[in-house]
Amino acid sequence: MHDNDIYTLTPRGQEELRGGATTLNPAEMELLIRVDGSQNLSQLRTGMTTDAPGMFTAAFMQLRDKGLVTLAEVDPFTEQFTARMTDFAVTQAESEADSGAASLKKAGYYVRIARPRGPARPRQPGETLSAIVVDDEPMLAKFIQSYLSFEGFHVRLASNRAEVVAEFRKQPAPDLILLDVMLPDADGFDILLRLRQHPALKDVPVIMLTGKATREAVLKGLAGGADGYVTKPFEADALMLVVRTVLGLPPEPKGPELSLL
Repeated sequence: MHDNDIYTLTPRGQEELRGGATTLNPAEMELLIRVDGSQNLSQLRTGMTTDAPGMFTAAFMQLRDKGLVTLAEVDPFTEQFTARMTDFAVTQAESEADSGAASLKKAGYYVRIARPRGPARPRQPGETLSAIVVDDEPMLAKFIQSYLSFEGFHVRLASNRAEVVAEFRKQPAPDLILLDVMLPDADGFDILLRLRQHPALKDVPVIMLTGKATREAVLKGLAGGADGYVTKPFEADALMLVVRTVLGLPPEPKGPELSLL
């Protein structure tokens, strides 16, 4: 393990980001998202949001031991260029820590992550789970509503700030919120932050949905308290796997053959 070493994801690592469920801790997940086959370990360490002693090394060792990352094959020119840039990158201020990570901001990143919240909450006989779908695409919102309803959820929809506020005011609190990142008059990350600060809604599981993901956006969502992150387009069964993982629900037989692909 050397500072100049460059690592990339293995097929198993890619599946960890797209399989719909993960058991990685936050530091391991952040590092796995950041690994792009172009940054060396020194640059990755500088960009990490946590600076706890040994945290980066422990996270990296776990990813490597689990076969999620592997040493990348780098051509001599790239290796020499990266080595010359290392000292410069390490000494940058925190605001510039990711200056060499252009891929963090590159659109088109595909991910499907869900972190288990633990066992599902106890329910009374006949009680159904409730969900709020926040999305300004009517067809997509209806699609998600239909599928969740088929799975036994009571679903409410919101497409703008006013509707979001109105739905969040209703009691009881939902069991799940599916939250689009981009709304016409609101920012999904801002809504997530406000949810996590709200005394009645702070513990509601939130799954972020987006059609233009970047590594930077995924990291922002997970750091803000999202329990899952799904990029569009997605298959209905894949979304339900994320939902069930987050809520701690047992797997069920596949539903109707619906897809957004």
